[in-house]
Amino acid sequence: PHYAMSSYETAVVHVEQTHAKGRFPFKLSVVPPYYKDDQYLSALAESIKPYLERDYDCILFSYHGIPERHLRKTDPTGSHCLKCENCCESPSAAHAFCYRHQVLETTKGVADLLNIPADKYSVSFQSRLGPDKWLEPSTSGELKRFPGDGIKKLIVVCPAFVSDCLETLEEIWVEGKEDFEKAGGETFEVVPCLNLHPKWVKTIDHLIQRPE
Repeated sequence: PHYAMSSYETAVVHVEQTHAKGRFPFKLSVVPPYYKDDQYLSALAESIKPYLERDYDCILFSYHGIPERHLRKTDPTGSHCLKCENCCESPSAAHAFCYRHQVLETTKGVADLLNIPADKYSVSFQSRLGPDKWLEPSTSGELKRFPGDGIKKLIVVCPAFVSDCLETLEEIWVEGKEDFEKAGGETFEVVPCLNLHPKWVKTIDHLIQRPE
């Protein structure tokens, strides 16, 4: 749903190069990042809604992380991302390529749809690798910190993924749950990715048929 040089851009460039080299009878078009598409946000909110009927202290929106240098590298202005105060909230052409801005927009859109109070949700970034400085806060760090701050009943959702995978099933459902409980957490609920959710299937149809 969100633009990232390491995932979205890499895939698009590879497919475009392959298409250009081949003799394919079809036209290639690319669905742009849909992080604030109304139908996508509605499908995501619908998947989360049943979990909010239970008692919880916080819902954590855990997104795949990226190194901070990627934000600076893809900033077309060269002077906005991580270089000015409240960069993700200040209007800029950089937002079309800013992963952090886009995940925050998704979070706010879903929170608004579900009427989640600002003090009942937060954002973190998972799956960090290597020595680079990555986006903060880290999901693993938050899971270890929460219980000490009184957040004992947690719901986790991973909107960077539309299908469950290693980063959700192992990193969150298994490792994350273990870290949270070891730190004193009591209940740990994970919202499955959209997978085959009926509203998501309709959203896919909507996204691939919308005019360019």
